[in-house]
Amino acid sequence: MLDPQFIRDNPDLVKTGAANKKSPVDIDKLLSLDERRRSIILDVERLKSVRNAKSPDIARLKKEKKEAEAAALLAEMKTLSEKVKELDEKQKAVEDEIRGVSIWIPNMPHASVPHGTSAADNVTVSQWGSEPSFDFAPKDHLQLGTALDIMDFPRGAKVAGAGFPVYKGAGALLERALINFFLDTHTLTNGYREIFPPFLVNADSLFGTGQLPKSQDQMYYIGEDQLYCIPTAEVPVTNLHRDEMFEAERLPVKYCAYSACFRREAGSYGKDTKGFLRVHEFNKVELVKFVAPETSYDEHESLRGDAEGILRALGLKYRVLLLCDADLSFAAAKCYDLEAWAPGEKKFLEVSSVSNFEDFQARRMNIRFRPKAGEKPRFVHTLNGSGLATARILVAILETYQTSSGSIRVPEVLQPYMHGMKEIVKI
Repeated sequence: MLDPQFIRDNPDLVKTGAANKKSPVDIDKLLSLDERRRSIILDVERLKSVRNAKSPDIARLKKEKKEAEAAALLAEMKTLSEKVKELDEKQKAVEDEIRGVSIWIPNMPHASVPHGTSAADNVTVSQWGSEPSFDFAPKDHLQLGTALDIMDFPRGAKVAGAGFPVYKGAGALLERALINFFLDTHTLTNGYREIFPPFLVNADSLFGTGQLPKSQDQMYYIGEDQLYCIPTAEVPVTNLHRDEMFEAERLPVKYCAYSACFRREAGSYGKDTKGFLRVHEFNKVELVKFVAPETSYDEHESLRGDAEGILRALGLKYRVLLLCDADLSFAAAKCYDLEAWAPGEKKFLEVSSVSNFEDFQARRMNIRFRPKAGEKPRFVHTLNGSGLATARILVAILETYQTSSGSIRVPEVLQPYMHGMKEIVKI
């Protein structure tokens, strides 16, 4: 959530930021409610001041045996207390209204974020690697995986429904190799601490990271238990420190976590849903950071570098996009998308989003740090990024490393995780 004082001081900026993110909110209504709330608080404080000032008089009058005057003053204080109670109820009602508006206000785009109207206005900031060349017509991942019998979408659909893949044989091994390679790189080389989180979370957790209420239609919900299947490990991992206080010297805190991810993909009609391009369940290693505000954007670049390092190690051509404000998520202040080239699809595929949320999530979760002993606590900045999601990485690997015979060369860094296998062939 945004700092209420920031909204009071910058109403036009907030209106513009929300509109640019395609999340219009009635800021004028919010400010009007805020004025009413502060007016009620002043009235309550005034009445309580009167009550506190006159309370000793009751004891004095009773001590002086002036029972009638004491009774009259008691009656006056009772009326005053009833007014205070009535105002307290009005204040709570107004605060509930304020919350009802505030939770729909998105995070503001950082000053370095370009303005745009759609994803077409995202800016390519860098590119790495060369496009693979073939002396044959390259196939797409679905053709390759089906021919090698390493993936099975029809049986996945039979078991669960469309968009729930089955990995088989070397395909299952490759998926597991990717997960373990990602985790080992981030823990042993990049300094993250591994977490294995729950895959189900409560509504408070999803509110904290900003998925609720904005993206409720995208999630699988278990009504009987009031639990949600996680859309990303960002949710449980960031919420580990909800309502907690860090000591400054402990920052930055860096976590990585593997999880399955579940997304309904509501509204994806008309998009490319072939094979692994858009699935309801996929695997991902997530990177999460809790940092001091002063180092926030340096840590953001470092996080991006950690994700890029995986793509380079796999030898995949990729590009980095800086998202425009219209394409930013509800909670992000700035985001880079990393896209790997898939020659069979003849296009780049998003494999990671690396986001800085500044203190937006921390305010929703009440995650703070104490800069120095005796100083007022401040909210941390939270960041996260995919490091990486496997589904589209699998697509890029199959299509980049395919051979004319239909086999798949295994990237060198993955071979130790695949029991020395150098090539995937049909068995």
